[in-house]
Amino acid sequence: MDFKKSNTPLNTVTRDLIELSEQTGNIYETVCVISKRANQIAAQMKSDLEKKLQEFAPYNDTLEEVSENREQIEISRYYERLPKPTLIATQEYIDHKLFFRKSNKDRNSL
Repeated sequence: MDFKKSNTPLNTVTRDLIELSEQTGNIYETVCVISKRANQIAAQMKSDLEKKLQEFAPYNDTLEEVSENREQIEISRYYERLPKPTLIATQEYIDHKLFFRKSNKDRNSL
């Protein structure tokens, strides 16, 4: 997934809580859905970054050789400039790109 192509703002935006809770009917369920998606996005971003930085990992474990690689720095800066996972998840929720459902035990208890 290319996170840079999303139309997510880079900084926080004030949201209407009533509008956010329309899909679930409860703001706490909305926050739970967004937080679970944000955790998924964060894990995916972390694994992507680790894969890219693994190419630059030294094969020996000496502390004496510490060198800076410009490509490695650029990759790190790219990921630092990306929107935060919570902002991406919130934008996906607002754009109706998230699929979520309640479990059967939650439905039976109502």
